[in-house]
Amino acid sequence: MNQIAHTDWVARSLASVWHPCTQMQHHETLPLMAISHGKGAWLYDYEGRRYLDAVSSWWVNLFGHANPRINAALNDQLEKLEHAMLAGFTHAPVVQLSERLAAKTNHALGHCFFASDGASAVEIALKMSFHAWRNAGHPQKQEFVCLTGSYHGETVGALGVTDVPLFTEAYGGMYRRAHVVASPAASGELNALSQMRALLERRAGQIAAVIVEPLVQCAGGMAMYEASYLSQLRALCDQFSVHLIADEIAVGCGRTGSFFACEQAAIWPDFMCLSKGISGGYLPLSLVMTTDDIYQAFYHPDIGRAFLHSHSYTGNPLACRAALATLDIFDEDDVLLKNRERADKLSAALARVAAHPNVSNARQTGMICAFDVTPEVTDGFSRRFFTEALQQGVLLRPIGTTVYWMPPYVVSDEEIALLGDATLAVLDKVAGSRPTPG
Repeated sequence: MNQIAHTDWVARSLASVWHPCTQMQHHETLPLMAISHGKGAWLYDYEGRRYLDAVSSWWVNLFGHANPRINAALNDQLEKLEHAMLAGFTHAPVVQLSERLAAKTNHALGHCFFASDGASAVEIALKMSFHAWRNAGHPQKQEFVCLTGSYHGETVGALGVTDVPLFTEAYGGMYRRAHVVASPAASGELNALSQMRALLERRAGQIAAVIVEPLVQCAGGMAMYEASYLSQLRALCDQFSVHLIADEIAVGCGRTGSFFACEQAAIWPDFMCLSKGISGGYLPLSLVMTTDDIYQAFYHPDIGRAFLHSHSYTGNPLACRAALATLDIFDEDDVLLKNRERADKLSAALARVAAHPNVSNARQTGMICAFDVTPEVTDGFSRRFFTEALQQGVLLRPIGTTVYWMPPYVVSDEEIALLGDATLAVLDKVAGSRPTPG
């Protein structure tokens, strides 16, 4: 396709599509890229230029674009069943996916409840916790706790447990605000646990659940903390009879080095939220896994005790089949082991970037790398960095002045090296050049 076609798609999109997480006026100067197709770790525009998808298209893509094995599974499923309502019906993909995920927790969690996106999964977990306490005779337990800098989605309930003002300030009158307690990433583990204990000592009788993003608070600036915090938080929740919700929407499915981030703390939550990578980046899918005790709190002849939440596309067979193909790749290719090798290569590339004079706080958890930039002028930094990175053939979308890498698991050694080189070139352009040696 020629340049006219590319320009045409951009113009038509700006005239008809309201793009997410965007101040649309910025597109008067910020480029909008029309993508023709994808292959492996790369996205291609209509002029044939390619861009290394270093953020996995908002953290969803695990095994590359147009993956032939996931494609084959979806083509097979298309010939069988595209969708059927899950109320009163079931089908093989949703059953098999639920069974396989439960097995990955050694059946500590199961009873999968399906939805379409991460925020919906958080809503489900919050409602389940709230309702479970009501069914158990504790209707006063209606409050929630989140960490400073936490992000759990942008639906109304999820906003209540999100602590990123950019997303929450405009809607303060719409939702119930959670208790916000120090994050171990910001204030240290001992202080964070001390604050959590103090709150639970005061309010445990009214608190339904604590919700956390295990190991990495992604949208809050890729803030990282140790697994030991999670194990001690689990103990506090047990001590004070409060549910623990693990939002593994971004950090699950191998991103942190284990399939579930919670595995590194040797704990299981009461509710586990999954989305993004679970379908390999192919189709909208989310789910909540919970314990048998929670499930039994709703199992009753009284319809009022049932969990009557629903989505039209709950348990969509195509999305579940994509997820099953994704799990097959994990099992057949020993992905977690190979990711440890990829993480080492990313670490080496990150070390080169960390030596830049305008870079600080370089950090890594598994396949997630991040660093902070101290440019001379911070206003508009993320947009300028994004634009310059595209010129270098790399898709990078900073969070404020935090730059992160979260590439697909098919990224090669050569592509990792290119990512490091391109990032340094963008830093020199946007944040100031390095001094010349000698």
